[in-house]
Amino acid sequence: MPMDQIDSGHTAWVLVSMALVNLMLPGLAFFYAGLLHRTSVVSMIMQNYACMGVITVLWFLICFSLCFGESAGGFIGNPGSFGAFINVDGSPLTHNKNDPDAAIVDDLPGLAFAGYQGMFAVITPALMTGAFADRLRFAPYLLFIALWLIIVYCPFCHWIWAPGGWMGAWGVKDFAGGIVVHTTAGFSALAAVHVLGSRAKISGAAPNKTPHNIPFVALGTALLWFGWFGFNGGSALASGAQSAYAAVNSEIAASTSLTVWMFIDWYKVKRPSLVGVCVGAIAGLATITPAAGFVLPWAAFVIGIIAAFFCYACCELTRRMKWDDALDVWGVHGMGGALGSVLIGAFADPSVGGVAASGELFGKQLTAVLLGAVYSYIATVLILLFCGLVFRLKPDIQEITDPDKSFHGESAYTDPSDPENDSKYSGTMFVSVETPKNTSAGPTTNLTKMFWPKKDMNPADSTTAESKDVKVNVPSN
Repeated sequence: MPMDQIDSGHTAWVLVSMALVNLMLPGLAFFYAGLLHRTSVVSMIMQNYACMGVITVLWFLICFSLCFGESAGGFIGNPGSFGAFINVDGSPLTHNKNDPDAAIVDDLPGLAFAGYQGMFAVITPALMTGAFADRLRFAPYLLFIALWLIIVYCPFCHWIWAPGGWMGAWGVKDFAGGIVVHTTAGFSALAAVHVLGSRAKISGAAPNKTPHNIPFVALGTALLWFGWFGFNGGSALASGAQSAYAAVNSEIAASTSLTVWMFIDWYKVKRPSLVGVCVGAIAGLATITPAAGFVLPWAAFVIGIIAAFFCYACCELTRRMKWDDALDVWGVHGMGGALGSVLIGAFADPSVGGVAASGELFGKQLTAVLLGAVYSYIATVLILLFCGLVFRLKPDIQEITDPDKSFHGESAYTDPSDPENDSKYSGTMFVSVETPKNTSAGPTTNLTKMFWPKKDMNPADSTTAESKDVKVNVPSN
């Protein structure tokens, strides 16, 4: 298809959705960081932000091609098809430039499609970080997410979403990532928890599980929820009826799950919890994700109810089993995504996405979920064991006491002049400035201290103001 036949409306929606999904990663970072102890904030946000850099580079160099390149027997894409975004431009993406009817998405620029799909690759390994919080050192973490993307994410993305992928050809459906994103990340997170062990075993004491900043949790939930409209709505790859269904179904399922989770908490602990309603909303969003573009709104309402009870029970199971999944990644994302994927077989309506519910579809979805869970779990165990041959995986007892300062030399809550904060960015122009002796030249405000820190402290009359020399720390190069 020539470039002049690109649909500008669809392209605009996909580009906006790309930005929305990108915003989800800072949301996830704040959501997770707020749930942890105050000494784990920087390390958690750093792990999430590192995904933006490392995974995007890998996506550009090879992983987009592994996911959507010319299929090798339905199992993996040819790394030479689109490596370093070769053959990815403003025209529709295709494996055969001489065949205009062979486009993967026939009315979108290839760059828009590649960029949008890249956001899914970025956030998927980041989902796992909440499960093994404080237990994986930063260097092995970088190696782990790089290998995991290539060995786990890329195959499932190709199998289900790429033309010629064997699962998609068999009839497996996953609208926005119930299997490709949530099931793989959730069960990989569980594997990491089992390999790395509990925080208590490393530190010798039970971890403090009280959220240190509940407003961070609420802020993170808001950003995630907002971004999820692009995550699910954008997965239609068009601005039309299916994207409308996906967006509205996401809102209904999230709101319903939030409400039910609130009442479950109210019944069990005798008061409603803000953290609880935030987790409930995420559970609803994760569960509706694979079905968002295949079901009617009434089914999204039912899925929201089921999601709250099911994911709540899974989170309780992790505590009974003493699995130290710090932030319930397996119970919310892993099991929620798996549940929603299976429920496509029960609730799909052909008037929404051309897929009809049936016993056969239910069986195929269940098979795909089980394969995704087992494959992801085993592959993650092997990847971590390999990483352990290269790096020391777990922190020692001193490092786990304060991961932020141990791994990054920074603290989320500290005075910039604190000598224990050994970040190269610890000194700033905002370090305390002594007040001048003679204030007759006019009032001195914080702004004048910032911009006139020497003898000309007061810009109104710099010749009459007196001040001591000021020591100002600046970042060293």
